[in-house]
Amino acid sequence: MLEEFNPFWYEEPVPADNIEALAEVRNAINIPVVTGETLYTKAAFRQVFEKRAADIINPDVCNCGGILELKEIAAMAEPYYIAVSPHNFNSTTIGLAATLNVSACIPNFLITEYFYNFKPRGDEISINPFRVEGGYIKIPQGPGLGLELDEKIMAEYPYRKTAQRHIRQYYEEI
Repeated sequence: MLEEFNPFWYEEPVPADNIEALAEVRNAINIPVVTGETLYTKAAFRQVFEKRAADIINPDVCNCGGILELKEIAAMAEPYYIAVSPHNFNSTTIGLAATLNVSACIPNFLITEYFYNFKPRGDEISINPFRVEGGYIKIPQGPGLGLELDEKIMAEYPYRKTAQRHIRQYYEEI
């Protein structure tokens, strides 16, 4: 049914922690299945790989343990011919810089999320904001992550301790 519309992928068709069901869905359809934005460890991703439960994974550099961990997860996926499309919704300008840097060095990189609605604030706090040209973001070239923040502007947005957010889980909606 969905195949006739030729979607790029089918993201999280079932909860990511139900690897068996995810593998069943992947085997039943002809659309690439992606999972991983709510998986945080190499052990969790290993189960996805071993059960061949996804065609693409989307770990988030800010949630899975950072640049090295995302790179290691991508390396684990490579012999299974699983592509990596880093999740990037939780990331600000700094998270995007980390995502871009790791994406540039993994051979099984496919595509990354980029939320244009975050661009105005990112441009405001960056001395050297990201440039999108022809649908691609240029990899930052400076030291570290290649990003330089405007400390004067950043001071206008001090950290404010707030109540911890509750992120709803799928099982709370049943």
